[in-house]
Amino acid sequence: MPPFRPFAVKSLLVVAALATLSAPLRAETAAPAGDAGAYLSAHLAAAENDYAAAATWFDRALLADPTNPDLLDGAIAAKLALGDIDGAAAAARLLGDATTPDKPHVMGSLALLAADAKSGNFADILKTQGRNHAANALFDDLILGWAAVGTGAIPDAVAHFDTLSKVDGLQIFGLYHKALALGMTGDFAGADAVLASKPAEGVFQLRRGIMTRIEVLSQLERNPEALALFDASFAGQDDATLTDLRRRLAAGEPLPFDMVASAKDGFAEAFFTIALTLDGQVDDSVALLYARIAADLRPDLIDAQMVSARLLDQMGQYDLAAATYAKVPATDAAYAEAAIGQAQAELSAKRPDQAIALLTALSKTRPRDLQVLAALGNALRQQENYAAALPVYEAAIALLPKAEPGNWGLYYARAICKHQTDDWPGAEADFKMALTLKPDEPQVLNYLGYSYVDRGENLDEALKMIQKAVLARPDSGYIIDSLAWAYYRLGRVKDAVSPMEKASLLMPVDAIVTDHLGDVYWVNGRQTEARFQWRRALSFEPTETDATRIRRKLEVGLDQVLTEEKAAGTDGN
Repeated sequence: MPPFRPFAVKSLLVVAALATLSAPLRAETAAPAGDAGAYLSAHLAAAENDYAAAATWFDRALLADPTNPDLLDGAIAAKLALGDIDGAAAAARLLGDATTPDKPHVMGSLALLAADAKSGNFADILKTQGRNHAANALFDDLILGWAAVGTGAIPDAVAHFDTLSKVDGLQIFGLYHKALALGMTGDFAGADAVLASKPAEGVFQLRRGIMTRIEVLSQLERNPEALALFDASFAGQDDATLTDLRRRLAAGEPLPFDMVASAKDGFAEAFFTIALTLDGQVDDSVALLYARIAADLRPDLIDAQMVSARLLDQMGQYDLAAATYAKVPATDAAYAEAAIGQAQAELSAKRPDQAIALLTALSKTRPRDLQVLAALGNALRQQENYAAALPVYEAAIALLPKAEPGNWGLYYARAICKHQTDDWPGAEADFKMALTLKPDEPQVLNYLGYSYVDRGENLDEALKMIQKAVLARPDSGYIIDSLAWAYYRLGRVKDAVSPMEKASLLMPVDAIVTDHLGDVYWVNGRQTEARFQWRRALSFEPTETDATRIRRKLEVGLDQVLTEEKAAGTDGN
């Protein structure tokens, strides 16, 4: 599926202006009159983007101080971030005198505007937009345009979209929404004229823009053109929905125009457009509000659900992200992507069993989906279940008609699994295959080089690999640790000190790196510092095997541990 971000915003001033659409105008308030604990908890949760907790605590604080504008503001923001338009609007209506035509409360106005759109109060929007519902001058024409559509005043709607099209940096907004409105009203020739114009080329950076043109062309009985656009845009994308859509186009079947079926859908599209424009340009929480409103206005706008889930995941709100991904129905083309996203959120929330169960079930229904198999293999590998991950990667690689540069990661992952299951020849072959596909990939250079050093093989080549990886990733603690450890294993113990110390600075609470620093200090005659680092390493929760070895080094020193390991035929390094 093509990237979600549709429009290249020409001016940072445009982004800044759009960002103010959800910048709350906080009233100056005195200390809370009631539940101080709830007040503090609410603001702490809001600061941490924990919207579910924030909404609960703001509601509790409002029980004791129901007209506090600061509490109402926080409640509105939290509820909008949860996708609860009705709850946000209920809080906004309690603002009372805090919102006036001369001093609108932006967050409350946004909630009320969304609620009016949801309930179909388009005439009220036309009356109030520009007064206490005003969001931003850049937003007004988009809102007024769809409100006009809702009242049947199509010429007025077109005039508003045309006005928006003349604003520098927002031309594509106006053209895209004008085409949607014309298509919704059955004027497909007019919609096609808009989309075929050179200024509208940017519309096709958006998957939904492409689908709009395809549906318009099909309604105009121009399926061959629609099919050509489809093939140019979605080549290589394999899902049941797209396959069926192409079949219908090829058969000459007219596709219905369902991108926007009502004025409320148009409002959802407007909020989604704003979300996409802000995405990556301002704080994620701002874009999230618009994506959530879009999804609440139109639950079947799956793109809005997906963007909301991704933003929540980026913000560390893994429970909300997983729940939002889970809203995507299994019949939708985005289902596999959503399920993979949900599984990743579960992994981030430290619920690996749920993630693996979800991906395992998905792999059974989509056994030939490369992305699903890769995600399952990665989840198993992250849990160090290499034996289970290996056949999954085998199945994924077997699906490749030909190994391409973009497939290097599959061979790299399979190599790690083979290495961890004591198949070094197989692992070495896969590492080399990964480097054939992507010769300068630092992860592969580092892992293979480190493995050679650890095995005492190809030492000159190994050191060059690791040095090359360091040049590519000079701030990677793991790779710099590999360089230091290579020097250590090669007997260049003085050379190992500087990179080992740098790795420790980059990864100050990593048990392995700290343990290695202790070893490097020891062999350089700095025993007191070595013992200090080993004690630190124990505090960073190393594996039990590593912890046992570290404790033994603290008891008898590294030299004695190495002697014992040599006698036992093992090598703890």
